[in-house]
Amino acid sequence: MALYVMKFGGSSVGDTERMKRVARRIVEKQDEGHQCVVVVSAMGDTTDDLIDQAKLLNEQPPAREMDILMTTGEQISIALLSMAIHNLGREAVSFTGWQAGFRTEPVFGKARITDIQPDRVIHALNEGKIVVVAGFQGMTEDGEITTFGRGGSDTTAVALAAAIKADVCEIYTDVDGVYSTDPRIVKCARKLNEISYDEMLELANLGAAVLHPRAVEYAKHNQVRLVVRSSFNHHEGTVVKEDASMEQGVVVSGIAYDKNVARISILGVADIPGVLAKVFGALAAEKIDVDIIVQSGVQNGEADFSFTVALTDLDKALEVIKNVRSTLPYREVTSEENLVKVSIVGAGMVSHPGVAAQMFDVISKQGVSIKMVSTSEIKVSCVIEAGKLQEVVRALHTVYNLDTAEQVFVGGPQERR
Repeated sequence: MALYVMKFGGSSVGDTERMKRVARRIVEKQDEGHQCVVVVSAMGDTTDDLIDQAKLLNEQPPAREMDILMTTGEQISIALLSMAIHNLGREAVSFTGWQAGFRTEPVFGKARITDIQPDRVIHALNEGKIVVVAGFQGMTEDGEITTFGRGGSDTTAVALAAAIKADVCEIYTDVDGVYSTDPRIVKCARKLNEISYDEMLELANLGAAVLHPRAVEYAKHNQVRLVVRSSFNHHEGTVVKEDASMEQGVVVSGIAYDKNVARISILGVADIPGVLAKVFGALAAEKIDVDIIVQSGVQNGEADFSFTVALTDLDKALEVIKNVRSTLPYREVTSEENLVKVSIVGAGMVSHPGVAAQMFDVISKQGVSIKMVSTSEIKVSCVIEAGKLQEVVRALHTVYNLDTAEQVFVGGPQERR
């Protein structure tokens, strides 16, 4: 007998028929002699609908009230799924995130887990019940409800698997596993049988929607066996593990892209110690993540530098920079939207020189200029204009020998929640 954590995303439980199918899938697992803890997201477009309703009432709704609102979608899912399991003659019990023992830092919308006390989950398992837990949510020590941000249900599942020492954590989605790139853009994308934590973490951080970065971090840190597979069939999925075997002739494992990108340039800043610390310290204090940073040469004692932030954080970031002008004089600030970040990832890149040059050549042949570049041992990222994203991804996929003869069937938009 093994202990499984099974996570189902929004499209997997998108309506009552899909909910019934998921319930049968869970019961099948229990019939094989296994214990089951299930983590679910809100049904279908529920979260987006709630956000739309909130903004009809208040263009800038309070973060605390938004978290209270957002958690209701998952609570609907856990109650309905438990009912569906009961209808199949099995005992199931549903828990909200805080009932399952998730404690978080006091940050609304992007809270991090500080502790998990899964006593109620373990007790229910020992009674032979299937446990259904709401993803994406927890509670602070002061009793405030918080959410983990989009994609947070993956984090709930992996963190819970680590806390209860599950044998495996299965992430069920609408594709058969992790692909070499988004199969909605490249129909001949390659399904990966296995991938390393490091490669998966890079892909997730760079925009691949199949797993949330924090979930992969938890899995790596706690050595959780992670499997990504489809909720619509019983095909073998992709195993995420410490060391994945490299396929012959494949140096790049995957290609990711991120449309949530904006560039900010601060021009005419005094070239003195502490300038970057002041700017990025102020941004960090407002929980704004900065990605690629490029500083130009110094002229007449002044320097220019550019960096990328999430497009959704652009207005907030510009406001922060405006507020530091009194202590950090600069000539002007500009910003640019309509950008994407395209990235290649692969552990094989370490021992194969020229991979980055090949990427730059492919992009240039598409008539696209590269605005910013960032590299690590296993990835290269380029910020480019958004207009030719699909052509660039397809060309890179081909040049790195990732195309397959088979075409992928995608059940719906890849899930993040």
